[in-house]
Amino acid sequence: MYKIYINKTLITLKDAQPLRPPKTGELIARYAGKVKHLHNFVDLAEKGGKYTRITLYHEDYEKLRKDFKGLFTIIEAGGGLVTNEFNEILFIFRRGHWDLPKGKLEKHETKKDAALREVEEETGIRNLVLGKKICITNHVYKNKSGKRHIKKSYWYHMRAPKMGLIPQIEEDITEAKWMTMESFNSRERVVYSSITKVLDKYVRKVSKAALKAKLVSEMMNKHGE
Repeated sequence: MYKIYINKTLITLKDAQPLRPPKTGELIARYAGKVKHLHNFVDLAEKGGKYTRITLYHEDYEKLRKDFKGLFTIIEAGGGLVTNEFNEILFIFRRGHWDLPKGKLEKHETKKDAALREVEEETGIRNLVLGKKICITNHVYKNKSGKRHIKKSYWYHMRAPKMGLIPQIEEDITEAKWMTMESFNSRERVVYSSITKVLDKYVRKVSKAALKAKLVSEMMNKHGE
């Protein structure tokens, strides 16, 4: 399975037709084997409005995946979800969207090093401690000449003490702000779908870790009675 975001539409590539019926706002279609047909689905996603999910399938999954990715130039990037001692997350505001800091890998740079560097450059933060990888996201964007790219972003959890932030204005970042998830969700905010995925993955991992810690504590207390 391969997932990619084009604007607010999630495109999923699969090796077989889903057994379930289409969900509301979803299009399910078999790939006919001709690359030009894939452009139609990409155009649908870019125009938006009608479908929030497009699922394409083909018995030769590798051909589908190769043909689809062949429509784009792939750019690798590294990014970070940074938390502080108050369980706040470092958000940035760029080009009308709330986002998380990320950027392209430089030549000979590792994904982890790129993620740390980009977070520091875009927010002015220091003393970052790198944690575990959260997930990988793929989203499509067009460069200034109109050529489509896939940005494959590797996301890592990072920790840092709460400090003042300096948004990187030259990268169109107009605000960098610490917020808890409760505060962030307390009002309607414009967020990229790929960023929502990163936040959801992190929240689920935190909840799972908290539940595990609670169960361990209860077991220890029970055996200590």
